Amino acid sequence: MKGTLYLVATPIGNLEDITLRAINVLKEVDIILAEDTRKTIKLLNHYEIKKPMISFYRHNEGVKSEYVLSLLEEGKNLALVSDAGTPAISDPGEDLVKILIEHEINIVPIPGAVACIQALICSGFDVTKFAFEGFLSINKRCRKERLEVLKNEERTMVFYEAPHKLKRTLDDFKEAFGGERRIVLAREITKIHEEMLRFSIDEAIEYYEENEVKGEFVIVLEGAQIKEKEEVTASVSELMEKYLDEGYDKKEAMKLVAKQKGMSKSEVYKEILMQEK
Repeated sequence: MKGTLYLVATPIGNLEDITLRAINVLKEVDIILAEDTRKTIKLLNHYEIKKPMISFYRHNEGVKSEYVLSLLEEGKNLALVSDAGTPAISDPGEDLVKILIEHEINIVPIPGAVACIQALICSGFDVTKFAFEGFLSINKRCRKERLEVLKNEERTMVFYEAPHKLKRTLDDFKEAFGGERRIVLAREITKIHEEMLRFSIDEAIEYYEENEVKGEFVIVLEGAQIKEKEEVTASVSELMEKYLDEGYDKKEAMKLVAKQKGMSKSEVYKEILMQEK
């Protein structure tokens, strides 16, 4: 009989933020897959859990997944934990889950803390619909393209960011969304120095010109207001000209226009051909 993989949510700071079920699962499984065994051992010691661990992080996920699959096919029960929070949410686990589904391995979620949700519910923004973006690409062009697509997103948006990249991200936000858009910077959630800082983007940039950036951040960004969508009424040719002037090649510009206008790329291409005739 095949084993089961448990995706176990662990505390994002305060060690008391773990469910009784999560503790029991960690005690009962045969092996724990840990993103960082040095961090996970602190949690296990706190709850007097003694189990063998296997290092399982983003850069070895592809190699280790086959080994994990073999253990599960032997009938072993495993738990996957990240450094903090819920596995596979901007943490290792997504690719493993896909492989295990293909091999009909049972996967069971053990709910718990998710940093993005904690920041969202304290933001004061609309929580009925939201878009989780996680970490933006470190590639400058990819970041710019993604933020351009999100400029007219009406849902509340949630991002993760490291302290050494925060100022750059705020500058990129100002360029894409304008300085008046409201933003919440949730810092060190559930930890001693937890803060919920509420600003406009301009105010956030000014604040961190005078204050040191510390801790991991969840950024909650207010969605676009209807008036910010006026640019979408521009024609395909006007939008193409705008993006080409900004330095995008024709293929990239067509992709952005398609998203702006709610059209397929083929529809944009046909309209451009008609206008060129």
